[in-house]
Amino acid sequence: MFINYISLMLINLASGLALLAGYVYFGLGSSNQRRWIPSFGVVGAISLVTGLHMTFTWPIPGSFNIAFGETTVLFGVLFVGTSLTLAMGWELPALGIYGFFAGLVSLLIGFRIINLGLTQLPLLAGIGFILVGLGGIFSAPTLYLKATRLLRTIGGIVLIVAALIFAFIGLTAYWVHLANFSTWQPLPK
Repeated sequence: MFINYISLMLINLASGLALLAGYVYFGLGSSNQRRWIPSFGVVGAISLVTGLHMTFTWPIPGSFNIAFGETTVLFGVLFVGTSLTLAMGWELPALGIYGFFAGLVSLLIGFRIINLGLTQLPLLAGIGFILVGLGGIFSAPTLYLKATRLLRTIGGIVLIVAALIFAFIGLTAYWVHLANFSTWQPLPK
């Protein structure tokens, strides 16, 4: 049996996407940016720790380590960077450039998950990755044009739909993992 904490990564992703949707709609351009710092930091820290571990150790079979580990690192870096940027009072648009490239990766992985039939729910997982990718690709324009309420509304909706998809997949993973790992025992030393 292998180590599998993708369920944690998925729920963290879902909560991060919901948080980001709230920030895009309500927080972007508001005078009180500091209230968002802890949440972005927590999501980013969990993403970095789990994503880096998965990327460096490949604890699960096959290409899931790439699809989930590496994208989780990109997501975590963006959230830690956002938390730090807000804490220091810096401007966010430069992170949108990184978000654009991270979005391209997510978009590609979403299409490839569907194409290869990866995961238990390849179409749903692929759509989730594609929506996150679109959010990343449009992060730079959204940050530069933050006064455009329509763009922020569309972005918020896309992120909420992606959050709901990954929440469903993550909760389903918890349900299945609790049954599948219920009799697992660590190897004796």
